[in-house]
Amino acid sequence: MSHLKYYAYEKLGVKNREAFSYNQAVRVGDRIECAGQGGWDPMTFEFALEINAQIDLAFANVERCLKDAGGKGWSQVYRVNSYHVPIDNEALAAMVRNFKKYMPDHQPIWTCVGVSRLGEDDMRVEIEVVAHDPEGAKVAGSV
Repeated sequence: MSHLKYYAYEKLGVKNREAFSYNQAVRVGDRIECAGQGGWDPMTFEFALEINAQIDLAFANVERCLKDAGGKGWSQVYRVNSYHVPIDNEALAAMVRNFKKYMPDHQPIWTCVGVSRLGEDDMRVEIEVVAHDPEGAKVAGSV
């Protein structure tokens, strides 16, 4: 679908686009859809080993991804899908803590799934989101 606008943020986003042939986000009219973001350090590409730190980094990477696509960040997110290895109370508590931090004024819809493996050996969480960005769509010429 070459008529859509795709985004790959600097460093890891570009690296993954070149290595795996996918982008980090796509703008579809007034929506921004982000590919799953993990708990990696955006400079070193290494994963945090502790689950709370990995989930915190994944939330920061979602924010980076949304802003790279011209959005405002988590304040525009209305849908969250998260995938966890393992899914447990500690991981769920870290997700909720970050929801309250990044979205203090609203609560998105959320699907949370436990899986046996994610894209890389040290990956314990992957978060994908959809955001509504009508103002950014006008600037991007997507409306």
